[in-house]
Amino acid sequence: MSPIDDYLSRVKHLPPAPRILPELLQLLRHPDVDADQVVSLIKYDPALTAGVLHLANSAYFGSARPAEDLSEAVTRLGFQQVYILVAAISGARSLAPAQKGYGMGSGDLWRHSATSAVAAQIIAKDLGDDMDLVFTAALLHDIGKIVLSDTLESTYAVIVRETSLNRYPLLEVERRILGFDHAQVGGRLLAKWNFPANLVAAVEHHHQPDQAGEHTRLAAYAHIGNLVAYAMGQGYGNAAYALEPSPAAFQLLGLAEDSLTEFMMRTFDQMGIIDALFRVKP
Repeated sequence: MSPIDDYLSRVKHLPPAPRILPELLQLLRHPDVDADQVVSLIKYDPALTAGVLHLANSAYFGSARPAEDLSEAVTRLGFQQVYILVAAISGARSLAPAQKGYGMGSGDLWRHSATSAVAAQIIAKDLGDDMDLVFTAALLHDIGKIVLSDTLESTYAVIVRETSLNRYPLLEVERRILGFDHAQVGGRLLAKWNFPANLVAAVEHHHQPDQAGEHTRLAAYAHIGNLVAYAMGQGYGNAAYALEPSPAAFQLLGLAEDSLTEFMMRTFDQMGIIDALFRVKP
């Protein structure tokens, strides 16, 4: 058993698995998918159904006549918007609680993750890549922090000193304390949940996307989405002081490093969707 698997086997409270996401991603890849199939996958989760309806009828998504049921909401919003809502609600169940080991209050990690996802999706739309897949990778990139937070809480002072004062990279500090880092744990967690290999690799290597094998491009999206959220000051805790931009991420996507400011401003223009997602009750 690997050190990470051994660690995960001893964790008392793992985050709830957003198992619907790989199923929904796979379903939406079929060219002949219809609304009834999407509804059938969602409807047995009451909280998910209520959340999609709530967001569909919110000020950001709403129309003159509110959607009365899930089928109407799916038809009105379209599959891509529905996927975003399902991913956001599923992710919120894991990402919303405080992560004291990282100096993050309630909602901080969730808001950071949602901002990262929206930013990455904006870039993917420009470049013609799979926006749902990119959104998911960026949304879940820090899910390993949920698992490590309780363990790191007892060494919180060390993390603050090493990242905030000494400017050591967060991954280096985590590895020094635990022997592994949050990105590695996040990737292993997604693998245990049977997520596809591309998402596992993107999460595991979101700090070093050039090490993600054949999935470097997806990892680069997660990396740059992460950078945009950090630049916007969205829910990063003390780790913000120790974030190292990867020039390789920009090269992998054919982007100039100074394009970060443009994507930050465009993400800021989408704060309506981020605020709507943030207010959802998982």
